[in-house]
Amino acid sequence: MSAPQLVVHRDKELMAQAAAARLITKIVDAQAARGSASVVLTGGRNGNGLLAALAASPARDAIDWSRLDLWWGDERFLPEGDPERNVTQAREALLDKVALDPSRIHAMPASDGPHGGDADSAAAGYAAELAAAAGPEDHGPVPTFDVLMLGVGPDTHVASLFPELPAVREAERTVVGVHGAPKPPPTRVSLTLPAIRAAREVWLLAAGEDKAEAAEIALSGAGEIQAPAAGAYGRSRTLWLLDAAAASKLPRALYPPASA
Repeated sequence: MSAPQLVVHRDKELMAQAAAARLITKIVDAQAARGSASVVLTGGRNGNGLLAALAASPARDAIDWSRLDLWWGDERFLPEGDPERNVTQAREALLDKVALDPSRIHAMPASDGPHGGDADSAAAGYAAELAAAAGPEDHGPVPTFDVLMLGVGPDTHVASLFPELPAVREAERTVVGVHGAPKPPPTRVSLTLPAIRAAREVWLLAAGEDKAEAAEIALSGAGEIQAPAAGAYGRSRTLWLLDAAAASKLPRALYPPASA
């Protein structure tokens, strides 16, 4: 378990640009060290804002996009191409603008896919895909992701792990179907905390006043069942990337002066 580090930026636009620059560096470094890189994407306004900033960055060409594996932390269990699906939004923001290898874009199954409307079967299928991509060096049923990004919800949820619901309590499976989510759509597919913790680095993104209380709760020692964001951490690094509004309820002793 890595203790969380905080970086606070002036506003959400600057946060997105700085996070995109940080991600480019991580991917390039991983590709130089191991030949390829793996990143877990998140949806929502902050995740998509980061992808749009990455697409607009001239430095994006430093990445060898053909040697990058993309996974997702969660997905809305809707038909393929639905505008609410995270992968649909990611394609619009970034994926369609770069030369990715289609076989290395690991989208979570859609509700009209091979598993039909069975979210639990879709989750098991994604877990099998993760396990097939894991090597002996990963020491587990998922790859050791270089960076896994998570948006933090106002209720402290990450991926589709909501406070007190069964998915956040899952200790064995790496991917689960989520039923009765408190925000629409109610049916989702999500990585579990054990899968999230397989990443080298976990980045939690929070911007806006509506995320301030969630950041305060998650960083104040709350339990992961009540505050799932508190249970999201990486093997070597856990990084909270916030704007000033999201950090407004945190004690200044928790973070240095804004880096930008």
